Amino acid sequence: MGDRGRHAERLAAAFLQERGLTLVARNYRCRFGEIDLIARDGKTLVFVEVRLRKNTAFGGAAASITAAKRAKLLRAARHYLAGVARAPACRFDALLLSGDGPIEWLQNAFGE
Repeated sequence: MGDRGRHAERLAAAFLQERGLTLVARNYRCRFGEIDLIARDGKTLVFVEVRLRKNTAFGGAAASITAAKRAKLLRAARHYLAGVARAPACRFDALLLSGDGPIEWLQNAFGE
């Protein structure tokens, strides 16, 4: 991951913390993939995908989360939950950063 990606993840983590979420993990990696951020929103565990796009020429940040990417995130989240004694309620969010615009927060982005 480059400097821009790390910077985007730091911005995303701060954004979530400012809104009351508690950061649990950054860059959770397993053989199935990576989850950028894992946070708690009350009793809900939130798996967060951070997407950064300089411009919208190829559909912007939201369009870059393909079905294959969603499937990898779901498998990685299942792997993470396998290590938890009792699985809490969960959701998948996406934080979209495009250029210098505001961060767009898609809660329950994948409807999982």
